[in-house]
Amino acid sequence: MDDVWDLVVVGGGPAGSAAALRARQLRPDARVLLLDRADFPRDKACGDGIAAHGRDELALLGLPDLIADYRPTRHLSIVSPGGAEVHATVARPNHVVPRAVFDARLVEAARARGVEVRRHRVRALAVRHGHVVLDEAIAARAVVGADGANSVVRRLIGMADVPDRHTAIAVRGYADVPLDDDVQRIAMQGRGWPAYAWSFPVGDGSANVGFGMLLPRLRATGLPGREVLHGRLAELLPHLPARDLRAHHLPLSPGRPGAGAGRVLLAGDAAGLINPLTGEGIYYALLSGRLAGEAAVQAPGDPLTAYRGRLGRALGRHLRTTDALALAARSPRFIDAAIGVAARRKEVFDLLVEVGLGAGTVPPSLLLAVARGWLGRAVRGV
Repeated sequence: MDDVWDLVVVGGGPAGSAAALRARQLRPDARVLLLDRADFPRDKACGDGIAAHGRDELALLGLPDLIADYRPTRHLSIVSPGGAEVHATVARPNHVVPRAVFDARLVEAARARGVEVRRHRVRALAVRHGHVVLDEAIAARAVVGADGANSVVRRLIGMADVPDRHTAIAVRGYADVPLDDDVQRIAMQGRGWPAYAWSFPVGDGSANVGFGMLLPRLRATGLPGREVLHGRLAELLPHLPARDLRAHHLPLSPGRPGAGAGRVLLAGDAAGLINPLTGEGIYYALLSGRLAGEAAVQAPGDPLTAYRGRLGRALGRHLRTTDALALAARSPRFIDAAIGVAARRKEVFDLLVEVGLGAGTVPPSLLLAVARGWLGRAVRGV
């Protein structure tokens, strides 16, 4: 163990790159190695949405202008399962950047900051003499597993996969839209709820389009997944024929992320950090990656305890909120009521965006307003 890295990061997506960038930002002399099984640029099935909260994380990482050349999207349109609609301008604009571009830029930024980047597929992990050893060849004082929904690192440290009941599956493609389209659209479907389609314009005449639903609901149809996902996308967005369709799994947060074990920290999808209400994951990935990188270099004696504490302070109340709301949202009428209230009250719309795309929580007054609408719809049989 003569050649020991201060930090080895497995996975070059937003979570992994953020961990590597933050470690070098805080400790420019730290030896940081970033491993990924693919070369960059590479595509990644995703909604491509980067909320304002994600841009805040980029600024904290010293990359405020990383996506400045992409046009912001300022409007959001949502149709609930029962047909309630809200169309509004978001308080802070979002961006849509294809992952082939976004991830490659993050990896190059890490390389420019002194991170060593290698193409390498991790297959084995052991702990020896207080170090984490990968594939009998790479030793580190700490490892960040940021290798996605099907994380190898998560399995190697003995942590179970996210259960099916907390797993969604989605199909993503691209479609042609007018150049001036700057409205992010979400069309929810009551059949097989929770399920929705989306259209997120990139700003170049194309839009990221897709459809997602819970994995158990998909299996309950008894039909081939491709038939269901492709068919419902075409049904909900008939005017946007999609190309380059790819499916992917989303491990939804159950309220408490799997932070890791020993000197191995998990971040992003590998930790089950995807918003269960919206499927948003890039903000969580950047945030958790940054916090993991901080813990690795600032608390080398016990990085996992430090990381858990930072995650709890940053996301604890929010994750408890989304977990509770995800339970309530099993009723389509609850979502109908929430969208109905948001259509009448802009401050409620803004708060729902904070919960769905950031780290917001819900005050009791809002829950009461939604509950009244929910009960009212139930009484009317709507």
